[in-house]
Amino acid sequence: MSETRVLIVDDEPEMLENLDRLLSAEGYRCTTLQDPTLFHETLGETDPDIVISDVRMPQVDGLTILAQAQAEDPGLPVILITGYATVDSAIQAIGEGAFDYLAKPFTADQLSVVVKRAVRYRGLMLENQALRRQLDPDSLATIVGSSPRFVRLLDQAQRVAKTEANVLVVGESGTGKEVIARAIHAASNRRDRPFVPVDCAALPEGLLESELFGHEKGAFTGAVNRTKGLLTEGDRGTIFLDEVGELTPPLQAKLLRVLEDRSVRPVGATQYHGIDVRMIAATNRDLEAAVADGGFREDLFYRLNVVKLTVPPLRERNSDVLLLAEHFIESFSRKAGRSPPAVSSEVWEALESYAWPGNVRQLKNLVERVVALDSDGRVTLSDLPIEMRFGRSAPPAPDLPAPISSVRYAEAREEALRRFQESYVTELLRLHGGNVSQAAGAAGVSRRTFHRWLAEVKENPHPQAEPERTPEST
Repeated sequence: MSETRVLIVDDEPEMLENLDRLLSAEGYRCTTLQDPTLFHETLGETDPDIVISDVRMPQVDGLTILAQAQAEDPGLPVILITGYATVDSAIQAIGEGAFDYLAKPFTADQLSVVVKRAVRYRGLMLENQALRRQLDPDSLATIVGSSPRFVRLLDQAQRVAKTEANVLVVGESGTGKEVIARAIHAASNRRDRPFVPVDCAALPEGLLESELFGHEKGAFTGAVNRTKGLLTEGDRGTIFLDEVGELTPPLQAKLLRVLEDRSVRPVGATQYHGIDVRMIAATNRDLEAAVADGGFREDLFYRLNVVKLTVPPLRERNSDVLLLAEHFIESFSRKAGRSPPAVSSEVWEALESYAWPGNVRQLKNLVERVVALDSDGRVTLSDLPIEMRFGRSAPPAPDLPAPISSVRYAEAREEALRRFQESYVTELLRLHGGNVSQAAGAAGVSRRTFHRWLAEVKENPHPQAEPERTPEST
């Protein structure tokens, strides 16, 4: 297991420092935590492969740490350390699921042996989980990804799918939060009922309220018919609230009522009616920070955040880039009725080394464009956007007017950036036939950002170069 992550919990700074030093020297990536009350939060943030915890600590002891770790990830090895070693406490710790038990004082070699055993155990657990998913027809195995962190996410999703718990899926834009939500629904007992996606950021408050809760005839101007709303349409199924962090405070209050009472009241109605829905919400915002700032209701947050699943960005699951690219190439080629194009090794290297700010969505859009424009059955570096082609080496120097002195450097730099932006935006639009949505998707940015780029290009167009004057022409 490459770059194994170890979370060390101990209230003694000296012990934390020693363990960090010893394990870091062996190549482990360590996170230390002196306040055990922050363990659950830190566990979610660091996603460790192994936990090492002291047993005797104030407020929260090692057995509580063990229980919290097992609740979050039953396959996570927890090594407990104590200075009060007894046969009974060792038996209790192992009996409750600890991977191993070290008594102080212990040597660096003893620590190394136990941690290496835990690493091997963790690797076997992840492999077995992956095999079980492949054999389970109701699993999330159809989702492409084999990196350890992504495999753990799928395992968590598989386990929560069989429950009725509300789920909060968090991650950057384009990471595939809706894909995870749909897979949870497909693996749940509600699979035969509707999966209803709701884009909370796409509609203004008035329209979104009507879309969610429905409305009575005549409830407002234009309400010529009675509409039952998406929540009612999803009865006995799953409601997916995408970008739930964009809900306004009034709608947050109404949604909380739905979660608490399992009932809705359409706009203009006087009576509530019951519904049975499971909520899966998604956001790319930090809802904890929004709660602290007063922008999101704390009670609603806890109702939605029963189980939290974090979808890692593509740059943190680098080993999945080529798997996803191959999957998309085959998929789009099959839809186009053609054989998949041959891809040069330089292209694979460029894809793997790129940071993918638009995540999986950006990769998918790129592959779709490359397959659509393929004319010779080959994909080379020239088929990739310029920022990917020169990801590993500097692009050719721009053709700047006149030599650059130190005084004119800033002006020349701005001119070069303007030229690049104009060329990049123009080429994207040309490749996508003037379709802004497709061009923005290929660039991995929102329509709003792309429109801003267009405005900047129009505001500061690159002037046509004038022919150089010669003595004969003067």
